[in-house]
Amino acid sequence: METIIKPPNINSTGIRAFFTSRHFCKSHASIKEALLNESGCDKDKVYLPVQKHTNNVHVLDLHFNPVVADAVITKRTDVLIGVIVADCVPVLIYDRARKVIGAVHAGWRGTADGILPHALLKMNNLFNSRPDNVLVAIGPSIGKCSYEVNTDVKDAVENKTGKGNYYEMRGDKFMMDLAEANRIQALNSGVSELNIWKSDECTFCNPDKFYSYRYAKETDGRQGGFIGMW
Repeated sequence: METIIKPPNINSTGIRAFFTSRHFCKSHASIKEALLNESGCDKDKVYLPVQKHTNNVHVLDLHFNPVVADAVITKRTDVLIGVIVADCVPVLIYDRARKVIGAVHAGWRGTADGILPHALLKMNNLFNSRPDNVLVAIGPSIGKCSYEVNTDVKDAVENKTGKGNYYEMRGDKFMMDLAEANRIQALNSGVSELNIWKSDECTFCNPDKFYSYRYAKETDGRQGGFIGMW
């Protein structure tokens, strides 16, 4: 029973990066406790933002006060940061030269607002993170096979991403791959294709492995993406 998925491109010494499955913990409320057991962190060294589908990027320094944000970046070497999802796209970032990490939650609104490029730009502006030194890992999310959206959602994402094979028309609806849209946005931000890893697992199509809000409707279960430096 797989509880965590380790992105193969972020595997440096001193880095802990992983995505979780539904078997990692039983509910949204139990994620932090499970993270403490998995990472060995103290309970006051795990930071999860208050996610509201914004394009806010929080820079974590000395203060652990919860703030509304859908991305967190930090140079701290003693914390685990992360985002939680149940169909949306979890993205982990690691600048191997400047030693900066990030975690991004990208739903369709965040993708349309460019939350991932915004986080990459903020890393560059604050920490001089060059795109060619940045590794990006994109975790399991709902795929084009299952994610049906209206024209307004397609247009909003396309306006930020550009055209591409991350959507296709089915009847009068569009089927969209938000993970691929975020991969394209990372490429457009200057990240090398060789430095990007993207999971090919769909949360909706694998309800035995992942929580999916669209599949289960009322589930409070979540998985996520988490990264830390030690």
